[in-house]
Amino acid sequence: MNEDNQSTTVLVTGASGYIAMHCVLQLLQEGYRVRGTLRSPSREKKLRDAFAQHIDADDRLKFVTADLMSDEGWADAVSGCQYVHHVASPNPIIDPKDEDELIIPARDGTLRVLQAAANAGVQRVVLTSSVAAIILGHDPQGRIFTEADWSNIDADIGAYGKSKTLAERAAWDYIENLPAGKTLELAVINPSFVFGPLLDENGSPSLEPIRRLLRRKVPGCPRLGFSIVDVRDVATAHLLAMTAPQAAGKRFICSTEFLWLREIALILENEFAGRGYRIPTRPLPDFAMRLMGLFDGGIRRLVPSLGQRTDLSSDLLQNTLDWQPRPVQEAIVDTAESLIEYNL
Repeated sequence: MNEDNQSTTVLVTGASGYIAMHCVLQLLQEGYRVRGTLRSPSREKKLRDAFAQHIDADDRLKFVTADLMSDEGWADAVSGCQYVHHVASPNPIIDPKDEDELIIPARDGTLRVLQAAANAGVQRVVLTSSVAAIILGHDPQGRIFTEADWSNIDADIGAYGKSKTLAERAAWDYIENLPAGKTLELAVINPSFVFGPLLDENGSPSLEPIRRLLRRKVPGCPRLGFSIVDVRDVATAHLLAMTAPQAAGKRFICSTEFLWLREIALILENEFAGRGYRIPTRPLPDFAMRLMGLFDGGIRRLVPSLGQRTDLSSDLLQNTLDWQPRPVQEAIVDTAESLIEYNL
């Protein structure tokens, strides 16, 4: 713990979320005072119990109530904070019929947080975006995506991809056009598919591929692949981008390597077959995936990605902030261990 950080308060929005909880934990471990926003105060006790399993920090951890869809509470939430991690954003397993159910809270909520931060004299906001704001709507074959790329919202990229793209665009536009007399720095983290351990039983949509393999919810492995990053490394990237002078004004792809689902299944089989888990590892033809998608919205969302390999460069994050991620196999195994631990 760095005792010099104990006079610094950091706001983490959506503090009960998967990535946000790891941000809170690492901030506490580094000695910061943390204020987390919740949509409902009823979540506070369970969160405190979850963090207490890892660190004794009750006196440095506070919670406030604020909602992305309302102005109420945000001025108090950011008051006295030097930094803000804006992590909160809707991420359902299935896209809603009305894309505005995701776009409006993601975009408008981001602007609410930025405006409140600028008014309160916050030094820097670290925004959690996604590679969904970078890679979608483009042919990924033969290219390596970098921070210079943006998703094409005129293509059919789904409500989630559009919400992340529009929210991040709105954030950069706000910073570029800050009102006179306001100073606020912005850094953006763009994670790929996030695996890694849970800190409570709430789960995360990004863990669905591993959960489905453990539960044999799919008869085999379709031609799907993911660029993967561990949630602990995502949180570390947030902390690095929070204080490094050279991070201001930059977006950072946060990813390790691409694996096909069958490669993930083989890692799980190697680790868990001896414990009674029968992991489906045989290839699944595309037509079977499309058929299942007719009855399962979560699968239907993935059908357009069949056979697509997406390569990303995290060179900027590694070279600028000395970010050193853990091996992807560790993220996969620890995800499965966590799902088993919480009976998910």
